[in-house]
Amino acid sequence: MKSILVHIHDDSGQKARLQAALDLTRASGGHLTCLQITPYNEMVTLDPLGGAYALAVDMAQMREAEVASQQTLEAQLHHEDVNWDWQHGEGDAATCLLRASRLADVVVVTLPRGDRYYPGAPLPIVGDLVTHCRSSVLALPPAVGTIDIAGRALVAWDGSHEAAVALLRATPLLKRASEVHVVMIEERDKPVFPPTDASIYLSRHGIYSELHEWPRKDRTVEEALIHAIGELKADWMVMGAFGHSRLRETIFGGVTRYLLAESPVPLLLAH
Repeated sequence: MKSILVHIHDDSGQKARLQAALDLTRASGGHLTCLQITPYNEMVTLDPLGGAYALAVDMAQMREAEVASQQTLEAQLHHEDVNWDWQHGEGDAATCLLRASRLADVVVVTLPRGDRYYPGAPLPIVGDLVTHCRSSVLALPPAVGTIDIAGRALVAWDGSHEAAVALLRATPLLKRASEVHVVMIEERDKPVFPPTDASIYLSRHGIYSELHEWPRKDRTVEEALIHAIGELKADWMVMGAFGHSRLRETIFGGVTRYLLAESPVPLLLAH
């Protein structure tokens, strides 16, 4: 992964998000693009007659804060041993990131926590990015400070197209992991896929992996995956995100939706 794109936005996840992007860029010897987005759409106010207008004072204050943030972050980046550039976008954050990700290998964002949006919360854009982005999406839980690429990696495997795409895209990073665990949750109500496929593929790329047919017991699939993360002491996880409906509100299946909200480790996602 040589082209890394990170979302720059002054929220509670920015410090960790930028650090993870720097670590990822450094580990891959790649190039980091920092995309700062001015969400003017958040400043638009509707009047009772159906019109819309933006408060010029608020917009000016927002831009001043962004310039100050840019100067601070650029001063930091000048002391990092990575190649980087700074870009600026205006409008909807997910749309801007999707446009900039066309030639990116991975987009680094933060997972929001909870259903309510509060000032300083990471924007709830992960769903839109994973659904429409051709790049991998690295999503960090707010409490996680970075990603340890050289640590233990867990690959959530169910033989699906989405899981295969995620595995293919993650292979360059899995080569750097100290351990790779392929976890397949036992499911009685679905066809049995050859559980060795993922490990065979990885072995052809010189990656040794340990295969686990994880017992589901009385847990849901997502709960079993969380249990596997804890038992295997995984530092990050690769998984395919999949949809069961074309409606935005229900685009993700239960497993993906649950892990976006509850995962204790960074997720490398692909659709």
